[in-house]
Amino acid sequence: MAMKINKLEIENVKRVKAVKLEPAQNGLTIIGGNNGQGKTSVIDALAWALGGDRYRPSQAQRSESVTPPNLHVVMNNGLVVERKGKNSDLKVTDPTGKKAGQQLLNEFVEQLALDLPKFMEASGKEKANVLLKIIGIGDQLTALEKEEIDLYNERQALGRIADQKKKFAKEQTFYPDAPRELVSPTELIRKQQDILAKNGENQRKRDRVAQYKQSIAFLNQEVDAMREQLEKKEHELKEAKADLNTAMMDAQNLLDESTAELETSIANIEEINRKVRANLDKEKAEEDAREYVRQYDEMTKRIVDVHKQKTDLLISAKLPLPDLSVQDGELIYKGQKWDNMSGSDRLKVSTAIVRKLNPNCGFVLMDKLEQMDLNTLQEFGEWLQQEGLQVIATRVSTGEECSILIEDGYVIGQEHPVMEDKKTEWKAGVF
Repeated sequence: MAMKINKLEIENVKRVKAVKLEPAQNGLTIIGGNNGQGKTSVIDALAWALGGDRYRPSQAQRSESVTPPNLHVVMNNGLVVERKGKNSDLKVTDPTGKKAGQQLLNEFVEQLALDLPKFMEASGKEKANVLLKIIGIGDQLTALEKEEIDLYNERQALGRIADQKKKFAKEQTFYPDAPRELVSPTELIRKQQDILAKNGENQRKRDRVAQYKQSIAFLNQEVDAMREQLEKKEHELKEAKADLNTAMMDAQNLLDESTAELETSIANIEEINRKVRANLDKEKAEEDAREYVRQYDEMTKRIVDVHKQKTDLLISAKLPLPDLSVQDGELIYKGQKWDNMSGSDRLKVSTAIVRKLNPNCGFVLMDKLEQMDLNTLQEFGEWLQQEGLQVIATRVSTGEECSILIEDGYVIGQEHPVMEDKKTEWKAGVF
């Protein structure tokens, strides 16, 4: 069962002279009145009674009173909390009559429920950390956020390198007429030597044809002079003609190859290879750029995946309010960061988170609720009732929305002792 406040009695604390209050168990109990009448003193006194000396006002006793403060709070389970006497000693009594102390109160009193401004004034990151601690996913979300940041930084670096590679590749000179591979001087010289050898063999064959022609011409000239040798010469002629036919057949389809292209290539080999190297450098730069673009795209996919994991983690977590989330280390409610939330939404978010911190604490104290208009105040009260949460708050107002009105340290309409002068004493606990 969540602990709530059934009733409270306060005397001589700060501006309060004597106040009794039985707050509603669920929803809003508004302490109204003009400024300087003791509204905030009631909240401060209640925080002191339940939260201990850390909440004791620096000037706890009412300045005009000679009677020390007296605080009497009854919780909904029958627990009685008292602070009274010269030293405002604490006395805690459970329903069975057993005595206890501050340690028992600390088990169900959430400190931020007594000091809501402390939470509201915390940094955005601190608020988000409180919420993540409550729903138990702080470490997981922190790890995912760190991974996401690392991936963003790595992708940014890859993007810069990819852009540099693209720019470098674009600036490289390209020679479309250059071969794909570097030219080897040794290979060109070998090819040249092969062609020269082949052409030399062709020339030798042509020379043989010329020799046989000369031989035949000489023999024809000697025929008349050497008829006596006709038979012999005819035989030689026949053989010569046969040799001629053979030689002509070998030489008739011969085609010499030009070495001009190779000679030019050899002469321009350094220039050719320079162009080839330039083309290879450009291709390598383009390939590098494509690889870094691929890595960049892959990193983008990983970032999207991590972001989805964060979203899924928050969606699956049991948050104190619908539309409440954490993004980039900041509380987000209805799509707005803390500095863009309305005052009423800030109070609603703070109340929900503080309530979640300690489910055993069923109440929250609030000061200065005048930032809400009447419609928002009504909606806030209805939400508190639905949540089964008790809020005791102050508001600079004397309107009908106030549960009680305080004037000059008293609750208007409550009986209170008549004080003849500032030194008149009245019996603590008597109203």
